[in-house]
Amino acid sequence: MLPFTPEQFMSVFASYNAAIWPVQFLAYALGAIAFALAFRGGPRSDRAIVVILAIMWAYTGIGYHLTFFAAINTAAYGFGALFVIEAAALGYAGVYRNRLNFGFRADPAAWVGVLFVVYSAVLYPLIGISTGHHYPALPMFGVTPCPVTIFTLGMLLLTTNPPSGYLLAIPLLWSLIGGSAAILLQIPQDWLLLASGAITALLLLVRRSPPGLAPAR
Repeated sequence: MLPFTPEQFMSVFASYNAAIWPVQFLAYALGAIAFALAFRGGPRSDRAIVVILAIMWAYTGIGYHLTFFAAINTAAYGFGALFVIEAAALGYAGVYRNRLNFGFRADPAAWVGVLFVVYSAVLYPLIGISTGHHYPALPMFGVTPCPVTIFTLGMLLLTTNPPSGYLLAIPLLWSLIGGSAAILLQIPQDWLLLASGAITALLLLVRRSPPGLAPAR
């Protein structure tokens, strides 16, 4: 049993979107830049992508979870902490250690990564609108937990070297938390989230198993 109603949950998105307007447009711009840079490759592009992902996780953790969602669910304080930790982990691995390298490998993992990115940015809001969730009471790309998680999993599938397990832990956990809550709250655009973590883990495991060379950078 959730400590809030579906109506209360959607009202949080309405208040949040109204308060942060027009940050949603910036989130889309940053997401498009990150996606384009993944096909360009190179150390500067890699770091820029990681910075964008870290910003999305930190902004969602502090702006959405701690500032708005906590008003109806005290668990949001823990969720917010997890999102900030993930932002720090991404920064550590991808900026400080330079261990996240992006590029399109034309394998199943990369194609699913593209699908996740497109889903999070385009199909996700369209499904929401088609099922009666209209703006501003609509989870938006880049600034709310579930689209951020799907987008991040998609980008991690576009890496040329398998990411460290600790970078996947929180997105995989949120795919279960957010995905299961989506069923209870009747948010069909989040149903993919429930499976996205397991799909990502499986594809990265398959990619890691056979020896092979990364494409030329």
